[in-house]
Amino acid sequence: MKYSYFFVTGILWIIFLFPVKGQSTLQTEINALLEDDFFESSEVGISIYNLSTGESLYTYRDKKLTRPASVLKLLTATAALTYPEFEKPFRTELYYKGTLESDTLYGDLYVVGGFDPEFDEDSMQGLVEALQELPVTYITGTLYGDVSMKDSLYWGPGWSWDDTPYYFQPYLSPLMFHKGYVTVQVRPGEPGEQAALRFTPNSTFYSVENLTRTRNEAAGKFSLTRNWLENRNDIVVRGNVTAPVSSRINLYKSEDFFLCYFRERLLETGIDIRDTGYKEMVTDSVTAHIATWETPVRKVLAQMMKKSDNVAAEAVYFRLAALFKEEKRVGFEEGADAVKEFISSRLELDPENYRIADGSGISLYNYITPELLMECLKFAYADIHIFQELYKALPIAGIDGTLQNRMKTGKAYKNVHAKTGSVTGINSLAGFIRSVNNNDLAFVIINQNVRESKKARLFQDKICEILCNYAGSAP
Repeated sequence: MKYSYFFVTGILWIIFLFPVKGQSTLQTEINALLEDDFFESSEVGISIYNLSTGESLYTYRDKKLTRPASVLKLLTATAALTYPEFEKPFRTELYYKGTLESDTLYGDLYVVGGFDPEFDEDSMQGLVEALQELPVTYITGTLYGDVSMKDSLYWGPGWSWDDTPYYFQPYLSPLMFHKGYVTVQVRPGEPGEQAALRFTPNSTFYSVENLTRTRNEAAGKFSLTRNWLENRNDIVVRGNVTAPVSSRINLYKSEDFFLCYFRERLLETGIDIRDTGYKEMVTDSVTAHIATWETPVRKVLAQMMKKSDNVAAEAVYFRLAALFKEEKRVGFEEGADAVKEFISSRLELDPENYRIADGSGISLYNYITPELLMECLKFAYADIHIFQELYKALPIAGIDGTLQNRMKTGKAYKNVHAKTGSVTGINSLAGFIRSVNNNDLAFVIINQNVRESKKARLFQDKICEILCNYAGSAP
């Protein structure tokens, strides 16, 4: 119980301030968590807001600039969802320019990239089958890739150069195929013999050297790499294999991978085309549309949020940039301008107080505050359409996505819909919670300078459990 003293005309008054049920307990419990030795060497910023009643429940260093990691995807997605045009499917289009006589195309083939992050082998087969239906078996000209949607910078500012060849840092292009990486499945053979390797997608675009040995400790630790310092795609698999392994590795560079694989599939089906190149397609009198492959925006958002897919996030970021600038060849700078405009016009905050470097949170140059992210969540909640799209895309505690193995018990189970974030030294969590009293809560937790990610995640999970048990006033 708190109390205050003050004097009125010589009389001492004592005013007892009785705590609001629920809110005082919430603050006390979170403050107790902050007493842990973990915070002697690390920092955290927290913002908690009751969306149902319109009151702030808790803040702690919420105006301090932090590196957000993948919770930045919440800002990217919400900004993009403010544009009605954003909800059109991601498209990859196939055209030819020339004349079609008998089974021969006298001219060129164009595949126009729309930065579809989910374009895979089935998608590619769809384009091949559309071409077969013309029908055509010989193309005299060139297979051109139109990558004019964005500029040629495939990595963002602040992206770590040594994160290649990891699959989560692809070489970005409007023509993405299989997210710019290949998957290798490794199975042990007879003791001392090579392991069996299977690559998907299988292509001549890369070479493979198998230096593995089965159940042979002298072979050393298992590893998968390529000569990435030379921007080459000579993949080397080496080391001791004792059990089946599945791993992924990115390829340099994505648009070349796309065109190589497309041409390979055409040749396999009896369609002969000899050369590939790059050229922007300009429609004229000899231009004919062949096919369009579409991927729904909801599928992309689900991958972006539930799987924390960086390719999906950057695809949304560049589409946002294109919508904002209303032009081609957009880049990371134009995407940042679009997000800053959203911060200024919709969140009514000064964008110069923050730094936006990319759409996924990979960049170590991103700096935002928990306060900014909270304003984003409040804005999304106030717009029923944006909230529905965002909410259904978020991971659910204990159920799916990056929260599948967290908060599998207690009140937090199924009641936390939130985006995770993790890069070296940073762990974050932000999203929505339904409390026991049917209050809708928004929360942002960004842990910095973390050496043990497990402790940061445990701290976040404990706060979520406290919030789920919050018994504040009914909405």
